[in-house]
Amino acid sequence: MNTSNKSTHRVRPLFKRLAALALVVGVAVTAGVTAIAHTAGGGGWHHGGRAMTAADMDAHVDEMLQHIYSEIDVTDAQKAQIDPLVKQAVAECAPLHERFRAAHVDMLALFGADRIDRDAIERVRSENMRLADEVTQRVARLVGDVADVLTPEQRKALVARITQMHAEAHE
Repeated sequence: MNTSNKSTHRVRPLFKRLAALALVVGVAVTAGVTAIAHTAGGGGWHHGGRAMTAADMDAHVDEMLQHIYSEIDVTDAQKAQIDPLVKQAVAECAPLHERFRAAHVDMLALFGADRIDRDAIERVRSENMRLADEVTQRVARLVGDVADVLTPEQRKALVARITQMHAEAHE
């Protein structure tokens, strides 16, 4: 794969990776990386081929949290602290997905126009970068908040698990 394809491959699933990271780390443990959103505008939050509702997302977050909790031996007291952190982060990031999707639609329309408006393309790109910055700031805050709840051993175990998941995903 050439360099430009690698760059496109990394940018396209940006929102998915950030949101999944938020889950994985926010659950101690959540983030952008396995579960939630598709790329910046690339299709929506899906589950079994259909768009996820808020209830679907809540259930998915709960399921992921329980799975991660069991893998790193999170206590009930830690769960009580982490659950609201993750759910709040997911709730705050969810509306951004629609804005990414709208930007994707706008970019396609600009690309397909008879006359290319480079200024408009740059405005859409710039807005996407601003949204990505907003998401990454929220994820960084979640990572720090969850890190404060977990022990160093739990954090190391989670890092090992996430590293393993990434390696399996790229095989």
